[in-house]
Amino acid sequence: MTNLDLLLWAAIPPLLFLGYYYFRVAFAPALPCLLLFFIAGAISGGVALGLEWAAEIAFNSIVNWQQIQRSLFGAALRQLVEIGPIEEGCKLIAVILPTIYLQRRYQLRSRSILLFTIAVALGFTAEENWIYFYYGTASILDRSIGTLVHAMFSAPWGYALGIYLDSSMRLNRSRKLIFPALINSVICHALVNVLSIAWRYTAPVNFLSYGLFPFLLWMFWRLEQLLRRVQHQHPIILISGHTPQHRAWQTGLVIFALLLGGNAIFGLFLLGRILSPLSWAQLFYPEIWQFILSRFLLNFCFAILAWFIYLYLRNSFLFKSSRRF
Repeated sequence: MTNLDLLLWAAIPPLLFLGYYYFRVAFAPALPCLLLFFIAGAISGGVALGLEWAAEIAFNSIVNWQQIQRSLFGAALRQLVEIGPIEEGCKLIAVILPTIYLQRRYQLRSRSILLFTIAVALGFTAEENWIYFYYGTASILDRSIGTLVHAMFSAPWGYALGIYLDSSMRLNRSRKLIFPALINSVICHALVNVLSIAWRYTAPVNFLSYGLFPFLLWMFWRLEQLLRRVQHQHPIILISGHTPQHRAWQTGLVIFALLLGGNAIFGLFLLGRILSPLSWAQLFYPEIWQFILSRFLLNFCFAILAWFIYLYLRNSFLFKSSRRF
């Protein structure tokens, strides 16, 4: 591929998601403004890469940082003290600096600031995609399926920042929400990266990789819930039991649905990775078709079961709410 092809593959999926959320949010800021935040996010990605390189050199001068990272504990430590804080911090600055300028001219709402956060995170993803593609360390399929991950990481502090800046009183308790939300984002960022590399290790550690997609599915749910809050929409409630036993049962169903749905997506992702090296002619071989159909139906059944559990929990809450009236 040419450099232009790599750039297009890196930027188009994040831009499509940016357009999707632009139309999702009522009274969204102007699209050119969001594109400026997208560019700021891409720049912050380059800055984060430089800071990570400098941090690697600094840590290696103190301890044998490369040796420490060979264990899962060392890899997790690197994510918590280096990758997570640097990347989330760079994205936070890329949101705050333009927002301070715009806040002087406009009364920004929390929904706009959360949307700015999503735009910056998607720009960060585009820059990261280009780096991976340029050095050939990840496939287009691998990066495309993770397009929204950085937005899901940053959603907590984007929401907290929006609540604080949207408040006319700028209450101290609202400001205190930003730092815990940032820590939450760093921990989630580190956990996702650790789960994504767990398959490299021997059993039973490699089984942790099966928790990756359920966790990503939960983070996507959290992003959607925060998006509903800033638009003053009622949250979707799944755990609504009146007794501890009923709540425990519903919590178990939620976890089970996340496991089913997340690993259904994981199964389809693995199927795509297996089929990606094949030519179009090979895809029409009878044995390949049989393999595709069997894997697809298996994961589709898991996804449908997870969806039915979601509908059951959702309708249980709606039924209880209707009986109150």
